[in-house]
Amino acid sequence: MPAYNRAEIKTGIVHVGIGNFHRAHQAFYTDQLLQKFNINDWGICGVALLETDLKIVEALRCQDGLYTLMVNESDGSLTARVIGSVTEFLFAPENPEAVLEKMANPAIKIITLTITEGGYNFDTATGEFQITESAIQWDLCYPDNPKTIFGYLTQALKRRRDRGLAGLTLQSCDNIQHNGDILKEMLLAFIQVAEPGLTDWIEKQVSFPNSMVDRITPAIKASDIENLKTTFGIEDTSPVVCEPFFQWVIEDHYATARPPWEKVGAHFVSDVAPYEKMKIRLLNGGHSLLGIIGSLKQYNTIDETVNDPLLRIFLREFMDIEVSPILGEIAGVNLEEYKNSVIQRFGNKNIKDQLSRICSQSSAKLPKFLIPTIKEQLEIGGPIKKGTLILAAWCRYMELAGTSGYDYEVMDEMQAVLKEGAKASAGGDPLAFLKIKTVFGDLVNSKHFVDTYLVLIDSIREYGVTHTIGQLN
Repeated sequence: MPAYNRAEIKTGIVHVGIGNFHRAHQAFYTDQLLQKFNINDWGICGVALLETDLKIVEALRCQDGLYTLMVNESDGSLTARVIGSVTEFLFAPENPEAVLEKMANPAIKIITLTITEGGYNFDTATGEFQITESAIQWDLCYPDNPKTIFGYLTQALKRRRDRGLAGLTLQSCDNIQHNGDILKEMLLAFIQVAEPGLTDWIEKQVSFPNSMVDRITPAIKASDIENLKTTFGIEDTSPVVCEPFFQWVIEDHYATARPPWEKVGAHFVSDVAPYEKMKIRLLNGGHSLLGIIGSLKQYNTIDETVNDPLLRIFLREFMDIEVSPILGEIAGVNLEEYKNSVIQRFGNKNIKDQLSRICSQSSAKLPKFLIPTIKEQLEIGGPIKKGTLILAAWCRYMELAGTSGYDYEVMDEMQAVLKEGAKASAGGDPLAFLKIKTVFGDLVNSKHFVDTYLVLIDSIREYGVTHTIGQLN
């Protein structure tokens, strides 16, 4: 249990998106500060933005914001600690005004976000802000009753400016390369339409540090809740399960004060880009590789998949041959050791990370995790077969979804378009899947890529993914 007095903690951070990852990562780091250093100015107010978040809000309110972080150690043991750093909760659909006022409160120095890749509302093909999206249009018409993060941030920043308050730091903690830059670009694109007079003030008063976050946090299961009760005697309706590994690399670029997270393991650097690229291309790209191909091989979890010798070798070769050569030097990182740790983490049999979670929203993930690697290799005439095989396997994954033996659940906002393209590619236009421009961009215009892809997708359809990987050279 927290040894500190939660009643004495002052709220200095508003966090939007109080899902499992935030509670296993940023809230964990902050809890460590409170626990070890008696720093009480950085309590967190958690904000749930979506109607679908009501369940978690109600669960945490019943527990006074406390929840258990269950760490599945590599040796099979389970450790647990109760996290107390999230001291307030607001449910935005229930009371938008309360959220706006909390964000505009002078005591708030940082607003952090975990809103998923899709929450930034940009077109994956063009990178442009999607101003015509219905919720964005609502925020433009009803600015005092917003629905999106952009509406909330715009109105909160406007109130701070109008009240003569200092700016603050807006810090993305999502798994997107250059996440701070993207947040700034998308927010300013919205503000140019909603409140154009606010732009200059934001440029002078608000900072957007990039950061790289990492901790595998699988979805909670009923058995986890029962295990917590049996092992520790703790009744918790909303615990979080995670691996022992955690990492946070942050650009030290804050508008005002910040917590000394470096005291509990965070790394502050001048440029986070090399670390982001390493993690996104190796760990996240590797996750997608295993999730998609493992599903075709009818596995259920990441550890099952990576412990398949063929796929373990394929993953390591993809990392070594196609990803590592384009990463360059990364200060303070031994790349071989990092890749070893990634495979070791994937193989943790106590995590049981479901492939359905890994494959969810692949239309938003692959344009960031995998496709840039293929494009960079195409530009220099490098190897692309392994990366291209992952995309061919994804086409087959979408094509087979829901058929006999392939009853995995596809969770993707673009699933209808993806399924249609995959089936059309099998039935008439072999490039139909690749022509989904919002996902693949202009890849279909590369003859070398297309020729490679067609050979691989034909092989997967005729002989299966195992045979195709085995024949790859």
